[in-house]
Amino acid sequence: MWDDTAFGDIGIPAIQKIRGFETPSLNKMASEGILFTRMYTEVGCTPSRAAVMTGRLPIRNGMYNIGMLRESHGLRDTEVTIAEVLSKEGYATAFHGKWHLGDIEESYPENQGFDETFYTSYNQIVQIWTRKGEASNSSIGMYEDMLPKDPYKLDDTFITKGNGWVMVAEGTKGGKTLQWKDNTVETYAAADAEAQRRTLDFIERQAKAGKPFYITHWPHMTMTPLAKPEKISVSRSMLQDGLQGIVDPLVGNVMAKLRELGIAENTLIVAMADNGPMSHHPPPAGGWAETIFRGGKGDFLEGGVRVAAQAWWPGTIKPQIVGDILHETDLYTTFARLGGALQHIPTDRIVDGVDQSALLINGDTHSRRDHVFIYAGPNLGATVKGNYKRHWMSSDPIGDASGIPAAFYFLPSDPREASPLLLPLIHLKQPFDRMRVRHELWIKKYPNTPEKHGIPFTGIANASPEVKALAKPPVDLKKLPFDPLEYIEHLDQLPFDPAMDPDL
Repeated sequence: MWDDTAFGDIGIPAIQKIRGFETPSLNKMASEGILFTRMYTEVGCTPSRAAVMTGRLPIRNGMYNIGMLRESHGLRDTEVTIAEVLSKEGYATAFHGKWHLGDIEESYPENQGFDETFYTSYNQIVQIWTRKGEASNSSIGMYEDMLPKDPYKLDDTFITKGNGWVMVAEGTKGGKTLQWKDNTVETYAAADAEAQRRTLDFIERQAKAGKPFYITHWPHMTMTPLAKPEKISVSRSMLQDGLQGIVDPLVGNVMAKLRELGIAENTLIVAMADNGPMSHHPPPAGGWAETIFRGGKGDFLEGGVRVAAQAWWPGTIKPQIVGDILHETDLYTTFARLGGALQHIPTDRIVDGVDQSALLINGDTHSRRDHVFIYAGPNLGATVKGNYKRHWMSSDPIGDASGIPAAFYFLPSDPREASPLLLPLIHLKQPFDRMRVRHELWIKKYPNTPEKHGIPFTGIANASPEVKALAKPPVDLKKLPFDPLEYIEHLDQLPFDPAMDPDL
């Protein structure tokens, strides 16, 4: 899984010709396997990755916000990841790449079921949270020692200081968690190559030991001009250079390694984007663009959640284009089914993923899903049922007055959701209402879990003084004339002592 790629940018050479890049390995994978046309994701990086890991919509486990620098929150240890499910059935598990599921200790992938890990806790923005980023104006104000003194400045605690986090970490289940190298752009730029090396090594070790394995490899993908100014693609953009220079060689090398070891026909690979293109507020020379669908990262429009995706399993998957609906949560249940581990999926909560093994084995028209609920953060944004879609958030002023907004769409003839049809589709009002009522009744029965907060980057064995300092409140809470935490909704989950002990 990689970032922010529109449907059509992978697996369709004609579109790549127009967009100025090429991915021969990924295109070969698509031609030899399944090219999905209706793979749905969540609207952003963190929620999408949480959905894959837990088989649950991120609204259910409080992972609907995209994690940023020192977010102080993450995936709860009560969630049951696909790594935990497969581990119970004897699988060796590894995580390599962009985790982006929290910076609190319980959320680290080695504490979420993975035997071996190498990862970043945040997204690609960390490459500009560096001294080179400050020097190039890619970030502003993080390294104040590089700037002229501000004579009007009163507060020295407002801006996040440089190095007060861990750029790249590594760990083992039950073992130590360590920072890998330092917080420089060079460290970030070297992470993808190191992750690929570890993935290929992990595959070879498990294959030679005759042990079944599961790897989540999520490339960082974005080629940073701060560390590598040379261009790779005709497009000369971050997206295209990352796909052509990082993701495609990785996929080609993995496929070659599986064939070399003689296990290709017993191995399933799924390759996909985590959400649509970063078409809103992209960085210069990003290269992101809408293709067929309108919208992008952050939207509940098709362009935000209908992504490039494909699957490869020689001897089992027949080459084809599939028009069925599936959602990324389905990977959780499908992987569990294929690994003989369905009995380890928890039954005390809602698991949204459905078993799609029939779709992989029998092909087009064999999906067990014909609908998706699409959230915009914590709010339900839209529902898709077959070829029909209803927006629950609408700017239609008549809808505000009547309660019937013109927010019904027929997707085959309107893939850009530009022409809502009120009268021709008004008969869908009650069916969609019923879907939403059932959905919300299940939530009432099994309430969503709130976000989990904590001190970031505890448990790092070689933590720097700056990281260790995160565990110390910057003020003596006992000396304040009020409790600054009493207004916080989730006081019991915050990393502070209710007795206001400044030493925690």
